[in-house]
Amino acid sequence: MSTQAVEIQVMGRILRVNCPTGQEDALREAAKDFDQRLKDLSERTNISNIEQLLMFTGLNICNELHSERKEQQGNDSNLSNRISELAESLDKALQNQPKR
Repeated sequence: MSTQAVEIQVMGRILRVNCPTGQEDALREAAKDFDQRLKDLSERTNISNIEQLLMFTGLNICNELHSERKEQQGNDSNLSNRISELAESLDKALQNQPKR
């Protein structure tokens, strides 16, 4: 997989990051989102220490990711149960069909 250097800006700092070819726009959007989260947290909490902002923003993102994964697992389980129920219903319906 080839990579390409992409410039992003976070907290006013320009960073050059290697990125898989074709994922440049996604990286720029992620950097933009991360930068906005840092600014929002700084404004809400008046934290000016960059390390603290990075730590708390990273923890918030990990918490969101954990919650999303947990929700997705529940959705996957529900979907799997529904599929099983449908398969059982189809089996019963096919068993009740007159033989030809």
